Amino acid sequence: MSYRIGLVGKPSVGKSSFFNAATMNDVPEGAYPFTTIDPSVGEAYVRVDCAAPEFDETCTPNVGICRDGTRFVPTKLVDVAGLIPGAHEGNGLGNQFLTDLNETDALIHIVDFSGTTDSEGEPTEGHDPREDIDFLETELDMWYLDILEKGIESHETTYEGADAKIEVDLAEQMSAFKTNKDEIKQLILSLGLELDTNTWDADDREALAREIRKRTKPMLIAANKMDTPEAQANWDEITDDPDYDHLTFVPASAHAEGALKKADDNDVIDYTPGDDDFEIVGDPSPEQAAGLEQIREFIADYGGTGVQQAIETALFDVLGCIAVFPGTANGSDDEKGVFRDCFVLPDDATTEDFAYFLHSDIGDGLLHGIDCRTERQVGADHDLAHRDVVEIVSTN
Repeated sequence: MSYRIGLVGKPSVGKSSFFNAATMNDVPEGAYPFTTIDPSVGEAYVRVDCAAPEFDETCTPNVGICRDGTRFVPTKLVDVAGLIPGAHEGNGLGNQFLTDLNETDALIHIVDFSGTTDSEGEPTEGHDPREDIDFLETELDMWYLDILEKGIESHETTYEGADAKIEVDLAEQMSAFKTNKDEIKQLILSLGLELDTNTWDADDREALAREIRKRTKPMLIAANKMDTPEAQANWDEITDDPDYDHLTFVPASAHAEGALKKADDNDVIDYTPGDDDFEIVGDPSPEQAAGLEQIREFIADYGGTGVQQAIETALFDVLGCIAVFPGTANGSDDEKGVFRDCFVLPDDATTEDFAYFLHSDIGDGLLHGIDCRTERQVGADHDLAHRDVVEIVSTN
């Protein structure tokens, strides 16, 4: 299992630049609408404090790398083409993009906080980024509402005498969003609605669609181009606006991250993604040196470029995932090396879930787990925590 984080937003806000900076994949970039026509999938990495040093070991990663005790664990990043208002009605490239979004677990909405692109992705000045935040949430809500309405219609036309439950019919209709009847029922009741669609008005239906969307497609706002004065001014105003208290914001500059990674690849600087500083080790030109110093000031003020931070916040805070190391009581994976793997799991994962994640046969034969730090036995229903090191004892 690999989580997929979708990059969404209107055209020309820097989504492809963000994607490239995070994955270093060669995706076309350009300041014009629909640079990205088909969704691109790349491998990004999230940082996890490696558990190996606690066992006096040096890890041997199967995938990713480990730098100075920080493990870089892979996750999938999906760059979806730009949306424009009315996409749910087929405007622009329409529902193709909304369908692509359904393959993701969480969304990072890339917003041009400098206000230099209008709602269509064309160059402008003084555009309010709040309009972009609102339009994307509205587009997604209307998309969910269209599907919800189909579920309601199906429920209401069920043959007379059937013991139909609205939460069952809606869960079936919206199963692609990885929801279920219990979650649907809980959301209906949380809004103070009855389990009877005849008592719902248009506002009730829209409110329910919005709550299902928030639960099944959690979103983070990456405030891009924060290395500009205009974006910094907008940041203070928007993040203080109570209308956006339900959203998580991360200041970011995809341009700065891309420049640092390229300089690192060319041996001009020594830079670890996510750090708030770097060391010049090569011989940059005067122009490049000046640009690097501007970036240094920015990342010192904001604790990094924000690209790495946005991905990690989406995965670990917004989605609430945890990272778990398989091991044995002495910390070793097997004879081939130690701490070779680190896996990202749901926040409610148990020992049994982890066993089945490793292999269905291991899950079928599960006896118990062992917490490798305490060497204590843990049961199948034991809740795992972030950075746990767990040995699975199985008959298979």
